[in-house]
Amino acid sequence: MKLYPLFADMSGREALVVGGGVVGERKAAALLEAGARVTVGAATLTPALREWADQGRIRWLPGSFEEAWLDGAWLVIAATDDPDLHRRIAGLAQARRLFVNVVDDADLSSFHVPAVIDRAPVTVAISSGGHAPMLARLLRERLELLIDPVTGPLASLLGSMRSRIRAQLPDLAARRRFYGRVLAGPVQGLLRRGQLALAEAATERLLESAHAKATGSVVLLGAGPGDPGLLTLRGLRALNEADVILHDRLVSPEVLALARRDAERIEVAKQAGHHHATQAQIHALMRVHAAAGRNVVRLKGGDPFVFGRGGEELEFLRQHDIPYEVVPGITAALACAAYAGVPLTHRDHAQSVRLVTAHCQGSVDTLDWPALAQERQTLAVYMGTSELPVLQERLLAHGRAATTPFAIIENGSRPEQRVVTGTLADLVERAGVHQVRSPALLIIGEVAALATSLAWFGRPPLGAAHPLRPAVPEPLAV
Repeated sequence: MKLYPLFADMSGREALVVGGGVVGERKAAALLEAGARVTVGAATLTPALREWADQGRIRWLPGSFEEAWLDGAWLVIAATDDPDLHRRIAGLAQARRLFVNVVDDADLSSFHVPAVIDRAPVTVAISSGGHAPMLARLLRERLELLIDPVTGPLASLLGSMRSRIRAQLPDLAARRRFYGRVLAGPVQGLLRRGQLALAEAATERLLESAHAKATGSVVLLGAGPGDPGLLTLRGLRALNEADVILHDRLVSPEVLALARRDAERIEVAKQAGHHHATQAQIHALMRVHAAAGRNVVRLKGGDPFVFGRGGEELEFLRQHDIPYEVVPGITAALACAAYAGVPLTHRDHAQSVRLVTAHCQGSVDTLDWPALAQERQTLAVYMGTSELPVLQERLLAHGRAATTPFAIIENGSRPEQRVVTGTLADLVERAGVHQVRSPALLIIGEVAALATSLAWFGRPPLGAAHPLRPAVPEPLAV
């Protein structure tokens, strides 16, 4: 079940809690803190609930549950120890189109109470969709350490100036840059020291200087092979600062999902036979958006400087005086080999690695085949699925042994990863039998044989002689 995230304004609205025990007390306390008008229905109350009732902070309905208790409520929480009563409350509430939460029963609940990190007025809520509440609590504990306590005062400061900020900076991109300068500047440090007046003055200065013409820039960012966990921290920051993202076709949706939600995403795919955008068009897009003062991320699969035409793009940016930065990514040879259990070098098998592209017939003809056919080295061939017959024929013709192992890693590092193994003599046959498709990386060399025994990720290699033995990681310390 996928839940729709929702923060509800309960200020002054009626909320009913059925159950006067410790759990009911905890739910009532959270609702009171949110400004709700809380009614607790129960035969008996905890001492704290009874004190709140005596003080008039909550309304107490003594006795057994009655349907009339639901009158006027906006939401209902069932927190008793009676499953039959819970089912009845859930049915009646849903018949009235009231949101209902039944404690510890996700199936009966139409809303869930998340684990919360409170940095008022900032609230971070975490839910497992009812599948693993303890996991949500564990994540909350970890995030508590990462979210600065000054986040709340900073949000309050910016909130007090929000109308002025919007009036002085009506352009959304200009406001983003202003907020970025606030977060990167001295304001948070002043708030940590309790110097609110100085923090306000520093924010005012940043706002007054925000009218200066913005200078756009471009970040060439390597997205890695697909697993979003392989994106660098600097890469994640760049995605969250981007106004515009120009991304390749093979950048995974999971990586794109890490970007800020309001960033403009433009696919600039160049696929054989389907050229959605030429390199000149990509250059033009970078120039247009940077000239408009936007932060542009040119997002490439793998690494920008390994068969990614990153050098050509930097030359264009430099020629047009556009500020740029390069954030490397984990290239396919490193990631796919690692996720297939293939060490690219091994003192018993290979002392060197060659990265090769075989994207088209023209590039195949320019390769140094005598050098590529030498033993005790690993070949990592990018974009070579359409040229497998030529690769096989040339390597054999120049002396590479027919028994040389290979491994083709399709969709490396992604959940759908497949690994096909064999020897150079049956490379074309095995790729055809298993209908290997792009994106795929071909590894040729003695180390490729280790995929059959060292595989740890995804399905067992096709043609493997040994069963898959995934490593079991130690639990992370909290």
